[in-house]
Amino acid sequence: MQPVLTDNTVPAAPLLPPQSAAETAAARAAMVARLEKSGELGRGPVREALLALPREVLLPHAYVRVSGPGADPIDWRLLDGSHPDDRQEWLELIHSDESILLQRDREPLDALPRGPVTGGHMTSMSTYTPATVEALQAMELGSGQRYLELGPGPGVSLALAAAITGPGLATGVERDGHMAAFAQRNLDHLGVGAEVIEGDALEGHEARAPYDRIHSGIGVPCVPVPWVEQLAPGGRLLTTLATRTPSWPGHLLVTRTTAGTVEAVLRGRPRGYRPLLGYRWLTALDHRARIKADPGTARSTPLAPPPDDAYGFWLAAAYLAPGVVRDFQAETMTIVAPEDDSWAVTGPGNGTVRVHGPRDVWAELEDLHARWEQAGRPERYRVDLRDSSGGQHVTSGAGPKTLSWTLPPLAAVPRQTP
Repeated sequence: MQPVLTDNTVPAAPLLPPQSAAETAAARAAMVARLEKSGELGRGPVREALLALPREVLLPHAYVRVSGPGADPIDWRLLDGSHPDDRQEWLELIHSDESILLQRDREPLDALPRGPVTGGHMTSMSTYTPATVEALQAMELGSGQRYLELGPGPGVSLALAAAITGPGLATGVERDGHMAAFAQRNLDHLGVGAEVIEGDALEGHEARAPYDRIHSGIGVPCVPVPWVEQLAPGGRLLTTLATRTPSWPGHLLVTRTTAGTVEAVLRGRPRGYRPLLGYRWLTALDHRARIKADPGTARSTPLAPPPDDAYGFWLAAAYLAPGVVRDFQAETMTIVAPEDDSWAVTGPGNGTVRVHGPRDVWAELEDLHARWEQAGRPERYRVDLRDSSGGQHVTSGAGPKTLSWTLPPLAAVPRQTP
């Protein structure tokens, strides 16, 4: 599918030579085969949509980071999919499992300069494909369903959803006006019948409610009330719950029964969506050199480093050991509380941990792990979204040994003005 220019602006989608259609179709087929082989993609409408959708129309350019971690300002390189010198690298990138970086500092997207550029931070990107596949399959999206995408960015998952639901049923709400216009123009080129509304995703889109499926491409600390109110009976809502640490995200699936009852289940996952603009994540990066120079004082510990896939434990740690973040680049498990200038480094050897600072981070994890085991090593948690106090409460079950906490209010998150 080739876009048609109607004015003198830079095209919203790359003008590729006619022979490129077979090449891009082959790239899509290879992408789908890779996702099937990994077990992330099953047979069904999501697979068919991935095979059919020319994603190059939605991702006509891509930033590549040139600078290493911690660099400021950051050096980037913009790949232009319509330029022959960029084409192969761009084509491989947009069909990879990487997130595609598209916009710096909410910039206009009509005439971005190809090549090296310095400065700025990414404000919009596409979700990496395995996460998109996981979300669409988990929602059990089907033909004829009304679909709402919150924070669609360039519209990849919105386009896939529209290909499944049918035209006129898929709506996206995008806060950034430049990105909303960019996505709509590209979606119109595809002809999938999806619409992007410029607005605050936290408010949903009441005009077309109720929705059978709602998907949030942004992480939120708790569930905005309008999202739940706009969910139809029999509907599903999927979002990432963002904590201050990017290390241990949670996926929340909300369902409204045909009788109208709302049920919500929270699970830890290895990946999640970035939080909404204005939400500040903790980082271990600034402490990395100091930790390497002084890992801390060694002491014995009964707690072996919990495995990475103990998602139920690590999700609880994000809430019940607040203010900590893991440095996944470290040689051994390293947990940092950057605001307390404290850290814990496992080893050397089994049964030993090194701790530094006024806060014994590892002692907190030891205590939490014991409580998690007493609670039955839960991997899923129930979330009460309709508490009379207005809070949203999480619990692993019933009884005195249950793990529980309250989600932080949405009002605590600073909102970025347009």
